[in-house]
Amino acid sequence: MTIIASPFKTSNTKGLIRSAGLLAACSTMVLLSACVSFSGIQSDAQLKSLPATSSPNTLPNQTGTWPSTNWAQSIGGKPLQDLIDAAIADNPNMQMAAARVAAARAYVEAAGADRLPTAGANLGSTYQRFTEHGLIPPPLAGNYYSDNEMALSISYEVDFWGKHSAEISGALSQEKAALAEQQSARLALSSAIAHAWVQLARQYAQLDLSNQQLGLREKLDSLTQQRVKAGLDTRTDTEQSLVQVSSLKAEITQWQEAIALTRNQLAALLGQGPERGLSIPRPSLAEIGDATLPAQLPSELLGRRPDIVAARWHVEAMQGGIDVAKTEFYPNINLSAFVGLSSLGVADFFKSGSTIIGGGPTIKLPIFEGGRLRAQLKSKVASYDNAVATYNQSLTDALHEVADQVQSMKAAEEQNKNQRIAEQASSRTLKLAQQRQKVGTANMLPVLAAEGALIMQQKILLDNQIRRADLQINLIKALGGGFEAGPELRAPANNSTQTSNQQKSQPEAA
Repeated sequence: MTIIASPFKTSNTKGLIRSAGLLAACSTMVLLSACVSFSGIQSDAQLKSLPATSSPNTLPNQTGTWPSTNWAQSIGGKPLQDLIDAAIADNPNMQMAAARVAAARAYVEAAGADRLPTAGANLGSTYQRFTEHGLIPPPLAGNYYSDNEMALSISYEVDFWGKHSAEISGALSQEKAALAEQQSARLALSSAIAHAWVQLARQYAQLDLSNQQLGLREKLDSLTQQRVKAGLDTRTDTEQSLVQVSSLKAEITQWQEAIALTRNQLAALLGQGPERGLSIPRPSLAEIGDATLPAQLPSELLGRRPDIVAARWHVEAMQGGIDVAKTEFYPNINLSAFVGLSSLGVADFFKSGSTIIGGGPTIKLPIFEGGRLRAQLKSKVASYDNAVATYNQSLTDALHEVADQVQSMKAAEEQNKNQRIAEQASSRTLKLAQQRQKVGTANMLPVLAAEGALIMQQKILLDNQIRRADLQINLIKALGGGFEAGPELRAPANNSTQTSNQQKSQPEAA
């Protein structure tokens, strides 16, 4: 229900009567609106906090530093960093993230515009015949005239309850969430490229070792055939050698396929066609060091993980939605005014008597909309609860991801040490076999067998080193990949939103 009052010129008596009537109507509406309340609708969700310290059993070796933004240099050097930089510039996912940021900024501008007065102009002319049996008297009735009007109108919504401020606050929070999500998408893309790069390095190295194995098997096959001709071996030995040679050739084909597919994957991550993958140079990995964690972990993880920062700003945005929904329970006042010209026929249009001018407030009070408004507020509270749960889950996942990667890297480091011992023992075995072969105490077969055993150990060692590189990338990602929330993205303390929500959940005088 709305009440409109326009300050047209009237006599004093009429003006007093009109003012008294308006006051009485407003009083009645205020009393009726008191039955529309949001009492009992509030959130009990609580934001979690990360502990200031952690157990050395789960997060040990906290003597390192946070990853830098160019962490890829430590994995694959400049070639890998160049690929990541190119992908960030051209990948469609990054472009979509940038578009979401632009949309959020436009929403902030739109929310800010609602706080300002609006002005508009209209010009209309309608040529029509006026009925002889209506309210229009002769000589207008029964004749054709043009109904002309030109006016300038201004309106302004009085923000008594902070609706527009809440809208702007929510829009700004959504913009900051979009910015953090953009950084999260960047980190996900960077780590995906780094993982593919590491796998490409593994596939090339395994292909080289498989080719070495094939060369050894072909030498063994030649020796076996000679021994069969000499009667020292049977035909069965020749067939077994052929099986192993064929298996190695099939394995080589699999590695070649894997290389081609990984190149295609990298090209897709770069936002390019498959031809781009052919120009990627063969990767070379840097030596992976032992796992270390920053000393400020876990307390500073809140500002280092873009997904946590985004989740926190989503909570703030949902709080803004609650605040906006609550203002709908209160009266809404719009002030409007207009000035212009209006006449029947063009001849008198620009005469002073054609002037029209008016203005007044429009007051809207919710009376029988309690069910709809309460349902709307409940929906906003539910969205807030969901945002809080998402934020809390992101904290739990973040700590688990860091702890899991550290534990896996510790195990991989131990496996790497043991595997190096095995690889060194195989290397010594090969040297001993070569020495015996040179002095004539053994033939070539033990040498080839020892060389084949060494290659098998080298394959296992390679896979372990690649696993350590993958785990290092996962740990860097779990630590935020060099992201650090600056002043523009730093989220408020966890208790600020809860206090605001609890205070504003209590119904004010309605």
